[in-house]
Amino acid sequence: MGRGFSVAIVGATGAVGQEILNVLQERKFPVSDLRLLASSRSEGKKIAYKNEELTVRTAKPEAFEGIEIAFFAGGPVSKELVPEAVKKGAVAIDNSSTFRLEPWVPLVVPEVNPEDVEGHRGVIANPNCSTIIMVVPLKPLHDAGRIKRVIVSTYQAVSGAGREAIDELLLQTKQVLAGEPVRPQVFPYQIAFNLIPHIDVFWENGYSKEEMKMVLETQKILHDEEIKISATTVRVPVIRSHSESINIETEKKLTPAEAREILAKSPGIVVEDDPAGLKYPMPLFTSYRDEVFVGRIRADLSHEGCLNLWVAADQLRKGAATNAVQIAEILINRNLL
Repeated sequence: MGRGFSVAIVGATGAVGQEILNVLQERKFPVSDLRLLASSRSEGKKIAYKNEELTVRTAKPEAFEGIEIAFFAGGPVSKELVPEAVKKGAVAIDNSSTFRLEPWVPLVVPEVNPEDVEGHRGVIANPNCSTIIMVVPLKPLHDAGRIKRVIVSTYQAVSGAGREAIDELLLQTKQVLAGEPVRPQVFPYQIAFNLIPHIDVFWENGYSKEEMKMVLETQKILHDEEIKISATTVRVPVIRSHSESINIETEKKLTPAEAREILAKSPGIVVEDDPAGLKYPMPLFTSYRDEVFVGRIRADLSHEGCLNLWVAADQLRKGAATNAVQIAEILINRNLL
């Protein structure tokens, strides 16, 4: 990629921020200057990167002076600091939901719509993790048969709610096994040995904000507002890697064999679909991977022209950190910084 770039990570001490740090190192991203930013509570904390220790600084407008690429790991701070980073000349790649549905902000999954980065105005949004994991396999099937309708149920790992949620699941598991009382703090109910059909706030239409993100973001990414989407998002007691059960209806009928062939040839996808050999995607094996795994590809027996898919992927990596770094790589390769 040539020269190095000055990079900032906002939220560097959180689960997604730490993963961005790992991905930058693994992909040998060309970094000349790396600034780790977080809330004032983390000021002075030391974090290892390659062969050095970097000191965390407080995220504030002046911290972006001289920065070319600013990764925002998510959260309400984006609303205030993304515009400040852009004013200082940085391109902000934002993991929060703040700018995703703004018409002027590209919402990008590199395997799906990389061309949308063209003409950016300093802000590029990373989609919701569940949306990313779904649209990677939907795009090639949409191109082949035009998807008319999607029904999706998600099984989302607790790490999607941050490091505190991981700690809560581990603590509650120990408490339940020891017969001790459980007092939920991160989630509204006990998550250990349970599941919660509620992620983010509920809208007046009865759907949660997480569910509506999947609807609206998918339509924007695929540039097709006519696709009908119904989502149910569920938090499950898994540490990492989301799973999704997806049913699609296409204009042109696709057989399971055709779908397997299409998906196997598509970037960022691993087809793992051998029921006889008990091979199918699972969080246990998709964690710490960057691909989206697809299996259980089969015809919907209740409706002609529909297919069922089972999908799993690491939401901290492909659903967040890796996707963001891939966007930055596109910006560099297309000279868009």
